[in-house]
Amino acid sequence: MNTSLPTPAASTPDTAPVRAPDDAPVAGGGQVLQLTAADGTVLAATLFAATGPHWIVVGGATAVPRGFYRRFAEHAQARGVNVLTLDYRGIGGSAPASLRGYLPDYVDWARQDLAAALAYAQARGEVFLVGHSYGGHAIGLLPVPQRQALRAAYVVAGGAGWHGWMPWREQLKVQLLWHVVGPLATTLLGYQPLKRLGIGEDLPVSIYRQWKQWCRHPNYFFGDPEAAALTRPFADVRLPIAAANALDDWWALPASRDAFFAGFVNAPLQRIDIDAAAEGLSGIGHMGYFRPAVGKVLWPRMLGWLRGHGLQVED
Repeated sequence: MNTSLPTPAASTPDTAPVRAPDDAPVAGGGQVLQLTAADGTVLAATLFAATGPHWIVVGGATAVPRGFYRRFAEHAQARGVNVLTLDYRGIGGSAPASLRGYLPDYVDWARQDLAAALAYAQARGEVFLVGHSYGGHAIGLLPVPQRQALRAAYVVAGGAGWHGWMPWREQLKVQLLWHVVGPLATTLLGYQPLKRLGIGEDLPVSIYRQWKQWCRHPNYFFGDPEAAALTRPFADVRLPIAAANALDDWWALPASRDAFFAGFVNAPLQRIDIDAAAEGLSGIGHMGYFRPAVGKVLWPRMLGWLRGHGLQVED
């Protein structure tokens, strides 16, 4: 198996990653590297090389840096699975020095950035996807070669993002973000300062606005008439998908998941509901799936499901 690092691509001021704390050498065998998307954008990534022939690429959630997935990656690496994590353009180590005036396309996180990570893994072995929220949305947005190369996908926290699927208290918070705090902040700063709000990495204004637009619909972009051409390829997705959602994940409750994944009309889909209390966990929420305390329960099941669909995992 070839696990050598790619030659770092030449960077331009617009695409050069900014070194962030999560770009530091990673404990447990992670190696920082650069990927280059088809459009030339340079992306920060981390490779967790293992002894086995198979690969997991982690498709992260909106505004979540790749370092958040390190513990899961180490868990899979220790079981012989190569894992690749990445920062989408505008996030973490793939962000320019300033987000003001930086206007990437939200769809390019899938068709350019995640596609680059999948292509890297695809050239080296069989590929499986673990998607977190946006990472599940991305499946049908991928270029055909990367989409067809995927053996299976395990998606957590995948949902429509529509406030109507949320409990009323969460609805109020979301409406405040979309209609008060968000518009005011982006007007003043030229980007969405989610770090100051304690809910993730700062977002380019273009990403924030597209996210907001699709979250207006009960079934996300499947309900947006302007996205009809974008969503048409989802009918061609036929890989096995597990869609696991915690009952305390207010952003992606099972009803929200079902509304979104209804757009995968030809994919074998297994819906998994996770009751934190029944599992002896204090809570999961939208982010807990990748926290070690929750991972002790969920990660073996995630790898076990993927193993059932061909992933080689060492005991």
